Amino acid sequence: LCVAGVSPVSPIHVYTPREVYGTVGSHVTLSCSFWSSEWISEDISITWHFQAEGSRDSISIFHFAKGQPYIDDVGTFKERMEWAGNPRRRDGSIVIHGLEPSDNGTFTCDVKNPP
Repeated sequence: LCVAGVSPVSPIHVYTPREVYGTVGSHVTLSCSFWSSEWISEDISITWHFQAEGSRDSISIFHFAKGQPYIDDVGTFKERMEWAGNPRRRDGSIVIHGLEPSDNGTFTCDVKNPP
C-alpha cells in the first residue's frame, strides 16, 4: 500500500489537572499545558469545551486561533472567561470568574499544531 502526499504526524501531548475545585463566586484557573516535538506553528489553535454534569452534550466555550483569543458567544461563560495562556510557552490556560454551581462538569482542552 502506497499513500502519496501524507506526511508523518507528530502527536501533541496535552496535560490538564484531573480535578479542579473552586468556591462559588470566586475564580478558578483551568490549566492546559502541552508538549510537541515540532516547533509551535503560527497556526496553532486551542479549543476549550464544556460538558455540564449529567449532560451528554459538549459545547465549545473558548477558541484561540491565528494569535487571537475568541470567547464563544454561547452559554453562561461568555462574560466570565479570561485567556491566561501563552502558546509560545506551551500554555493554553483559561480563567473562569464568578463561579456558579452550574459550572460543575468536564472541561476539555484541545490543541492543534498544524501541519
